[in-house]
Amino acid sequence: MTRVLVVEDNEDLAFGLRTALENDGFIVALAADGETGVLEAGAADLVILDLMLPRLDGYRALEAIRNAGSEVPVLVLTARGEEANKVQAFGLGADDYVTKPFGTLELLARVRALLRRAHGNGTRPTEVERFGEIEVNPASRTVYRAGESVALAPREFDLLMALLRHKGAAVSRAALLREVWTYQADIVSRTVDIHVAELRRKLEADPANPRHIITVYKIGYRLDR
Repeated sequence: MTRVLVVEDNEDLAFGLRTALENDGFIVALAADGETGVLEAGAADLVILDLMLPRLDGYRALEAIRNAGSEVPVLVLTARGEEANKVQAFGLGADDYVTKPFGTLELLARVRALLRRAHGNGTRPTEVERFGEIEVNPASRTVYRAGESVALAPREFDLLMALLRHKGAAVSRAALLREVWTYQADIVSRTVDIHVAELRRKLEADPANPRHIITVYKIGYRLDR
């Protein structure tokens, strides 16, 4: 069974999340502080992470999880809804971001969507993709730049694969949200832009003047080989 780790210091909320997740068929572990969350993340299939935590805040906990090489999906669940908080969390490797108060059914849907993407659906391509100095192996979900390994968060890798699948065609933000995040087209979000910025930072020689991940004015993005 799938194990979800909830890192939340509010006991009532943690209990409510555990109940909802267990009712949906998940095994749930709880951690009340960031340090414990980091230690237990390695045994989880998905982490739900608060940002305002004792001992180690959520940002540093997320950074520690990614620095340890873990690609476990991380859903940030927090009362901090400012854009700057979201940018920081996505930049550190968060895969989704939900603000409190939240709908339980929506949260469960996002958890299931993250797990589907993390585990794959058996139809993803296996042929190695190359552009410029970049080599992408879909089967192992690894990326190399000029022969050096590049650590991408799971959602960053999914976005890169989505752009590759469109073979140089322009893809709208709405289409990318549906394809990568399973959002509906009418939801407005800067999530795509934030993740594109991270991809450029990691893959482009000059992120401010990208050679490969190109902005298409008033539409979205395309990948130029």
